[in-house]
Amino acid sequence: MPSPDDDDAVVQPAFDELARLSFAEHSLESVLLKVTELATRILPGQPLASVTILDDGRPSTVAASDDVATELDRFQYRAGTGPCLEAASTGRRTGIADTRDDPTWPEFAAEAASRGFDSVLSFPLPPQELVSGSMNLYARHVAVDDPRTAGLVTRLAAYAVGPVSNMYLYKSAVERAEHLQAALESRAVIDQAKGILMERYKLTADKAFQILARLSMERNVKLRDVATQVVHTGELDPA
Repeated sequence: MPSPDDDDAVVQPAFDELARLSFAEHSLESVLLKVTELATRILPGQPLASVTILDDGRPSTVAASDDVATELDRFQYRAGTGPCLEAASTGRRTGIADTRDDPTWPEFAAEAASRGFDSVLSFPLPPQELVSGSMNLYARHVAVDDPRTAGLVTRLAAYAVGPVSNMYLYKSAVERAEHLQAALESRAVIDQAKGILMERYKLTADKAFQILARLSMERNVKLRDVATQVVHTGELDPA
């Protein structure tokens, strides 16, 4: 059996690669693909990997190394139960040692077995992270009760979920900033349109807004689009 020093020699270069990943050069998906590549390199069984994130209690797979991993995640989401949901919601490592004989999640275990996966391992994101989720491994021919294999998986998952979690938070922050910018731009054009109507028709701000809102409903178009038309043409009626 390989010694701990042998394992260190295998996994440390993988950890070093993860540490060198930067937000500027990688997307969330590319980070996970790197994690999966490293998992395949240091673990027996060529596992597939995915990351489940809970957003307001709703699970989603934010990245996966293969469509099959995503499909197995979604099987659990539809059922409302499974290793990935258990790990993500409780913060405890969980899995299926043998998909051909699992009393806890028999339907999911049978589905995983039918796709050629013998074992399933799910690791929660560390409790200090700002998101709830799990890293999931779907493995072929891996004895999860083997201490060495379990130890390697645990070390890789514990090290990998940090970059993955950080990338998710970074991506979410960028999306929120983009949504905020769009909202500010919408508010600006609506205020401009209100100003035009107030000046032209001697209306109050509330009355001008009511007219824009009524036209939006009557035409079944967004309020911003009505306001944009008023700003560009100076008219309430489209050309």
